[in-house]
Amino acid sequence: VQLQAYGGGLVQAGGSLRLSCAASIRTYSTYVMGWFRQAPGKEREFVAAVTKSNSTIYADSVKGRFTISRDNAKNTAYLQMNSLKPEDTATYYCAANDYFTVITTAYDSWGQGTEVTVSS
Repeated sequence: VQLQAYGGGLVQAGGSLRLSCAASIRTYSTYVMGWFRQAPGKEREFVAAVTKSNSTIYADSVKGRFTISRDNAKNTAYLQMNSLKPEDTATYYCAANDYFTVITTAYDSWGQGTEVTVSS
């Protein structure tokens, strides 16, 4: 399993970014896709996840602002981030797992991170 996240960048508070995660998985549609983030000096934390049937779950800190989605035909997951805040600044990672969970350590396949910086 190989995952590649991209789409990060520098944005002003209130702005938007869309992250993408391209997966090299033969059975991509059967995997749960998750997004996590890690701010400097902090532990990696759950952001959002989407199941193979498009059920979603979000961390309270991003609920109503971020939207996770997936395109199984393109083996790609997305994280649309709106109304960004300086506290959203972090390195964002995508991950894949064969069951639905918000527990970071349960995900066994990770992509490299993409940095998101939100200026005030």
